[in-house]
Amino acid sequence: MPTIAAIPVLTDNYSWAIHGIDATRIIIVDPGEAKPILNYLAKNNLKLDAILLTHHHWDHTGGVQSLLSHFPDIAIYGSKLDEIPGITHFIKENEVIILENLSAPIHILAIPGHTLGHIAFLYENALFCGDTLFSVGMGKIFEGTATQMYASIEKIKNLPPHTLIYCGHEYTLANIRFAQTLDPDNTKLSFRKSEVEKLISKNLPSLPALLRTELEINPFLRCDKKPILSALKNKGYTGDHAIAALLFLRELKNKF
Repeated sequence: MPTIAAIPVLTDNYSWAIHGIDATRIIIVDPGEAKPILNYLAKNNLKLDAILLTHHHWDHTGGVQSLLSHFPDIAIYGSKLDEIPGITHFIKENEVIILENLSAPIHILAIPGHTLGHIAFLYENALFCGDTLFSVGMGKIFEGTATQMYASIEKIKNLPPHTLIYCGHEYTLANIRFAQTLDPDNTKLSFRKSEVEKLISKNLPSLPALLRTELEINPFLRCDKKPILSALKNKGYTGDHAIAALLFLRELKNKF
């Protein structure tokens, strides 16, 4: 199992540090700002091998140029559809990234919806999915369509249940509060709330999230299930298919 550390950046973002076979060399996922990452490197006497970018939003890419000024020769991987300045390797779905310091290849999944070029990186059992899926939540549909987002969510749902979700924000507690308005009798959701409250009280991240658990408590992964559909109908939903339910659910969350 890979060693992965959360680096808090900005207000509620996480950049992720993937430690390699040589533990003194790391890969950074989504550097929203450079200073916390530079501090992490210096404090732990680490070298930066590469940067992985899930999508173009500034809070996931804001540190790229500053990191390039310190490490001008590093590889930067991202989607051509998002056209992020500084990318050296454009990647797309079903491609793999092979880095000599990692024990396995990184597989690329296209997961559009939040942005058109949004991608995820699957390294062993760790999925770095940016702002498409959160613990007990889902990202906003900014550039894509509900159909695209639904297909992206289904793609994640079909990964092995032991997959660990490394997303881009510490939104878990707020997401749980919303989920409980729809699914108040879900005891596993209540347990997750207690777990997250304890972690946050210790200034620890609520992530990664286990996909197996998310499939039981995340309403966006369960919008075709009876408890969630019943709750949506009580709030005015009149649609008749899962994509419509996902969009209605996202709109409810937008107003929560």
